[in-house]
Formats: sequence, structure tokens, C-alpha cells
Amino acid sequence: MVCIRPATVEDLAAMQHCNLMCLPENYQMKYYVYHAVSWPTLLHVAEDRGKIVGYVLAKLDEESPKVAKGHITSLSVLRTHRKLGIAAKLMIAANDALMTTYKTESCSLHVRVSNKAALHLYVDTLGYENTGTEKAYYADGEDAHNMRLTFKYGLKDQGLTDDEMKVLERLGLLDVK
Repeated sequence: MVCIRPATVEDLAAMQHCNLMCLPENYQMKYYVYHAVSWPTLLHVAEDRGKIVGYVLAKLDEESPKVAKGHITSLSVLRTHRKLGIAAKLMIAANDALMTTYKTESCSLHVRVSNKAALHLYVDTLGYENTGTEKAYYADGEDAHNMRLTFKYGLKDQGLTDDEMKVLERLGLLDVK
């Protein structure tokens, strides 16, 4: 059974291996270490019987200091474990960590224009929007779609307690489903 969990420093080599097996964009180990040190709550792995079969690297967008925004650096799932919903679960874990830890307003990512499976995941499953295309974004010259998901925060995220929400519900000011 596959479980999604926060990554540890001990997972970094297996994450890099997963990247090397699946993606044309590869990173040196120092890049994984940089993410783990800078944003330790934003790295997640998918583990199946003790083996890392997928990961997501997320970070804060350092170009927008006034408003907290997240960015997905890399998402990868081994071919043997695709079409099981693992990528969606990893993305949900990363987005949840961005919202709860950093109260980010949105999350962005880049995806190859040819990656139909990833586009389906981001748009149809997770609700990301294509905000434009960057020409020759990747080293091999392929274009990338810029994707963005704007987070919608609920009343709980505004600091309301359960009792306050019950009062609002009794007054008919809150529609709880």
C-alpha cells in the first residue's frame, strides 16, 4: 500500500533516483538539500513497502516577498506506480502544506506543453489554470505552460473556532454541508 508522507533528509537520494528515472530535467543533490533545509514541510514522498516511488518538491516563490506564493519545482512518480492517483495525492499534500504552513495565496508550476497526462492532472483533477506559455523554457527547447492554482480559504482558515462557526450556522449565516 502506498502512503504519502513528509520527506526526510534520508529520502533525498531516493527522490533524486526517482527523478533520474522519470524526468528529463535533473537536479544535483545540493538542490534537494537546499529545498529540504529551506522548506522542510514542503517535500513529500510516496512510499510503497519501504521504497520511494514518487515525490514532490515545493517551495515558496522568492520573487514575491509581499504575498506568500508557492511553486512546485518537481513532481515525479515511477512508471510502475502511475495511474494510481499518487501524483494527485502528492500535489494535494504539497498544496495543503503551502496553505497551512505559509498561508500562501496560490501555487504555480511549469509543465511541458506535450505532457498531456500532467496537464490532465493539473487542470481537470486539481483545478490549475493555464496562465500563459513560456517559449523554449526547457533545456531541449520545448515550451512550458505556466499553471496557477489560487487557494480558497474557508472560515476555519480565518481563525473562527468551531463554536463561532456553530453560532453562524444557527443564525443562518453559514451553509454547512
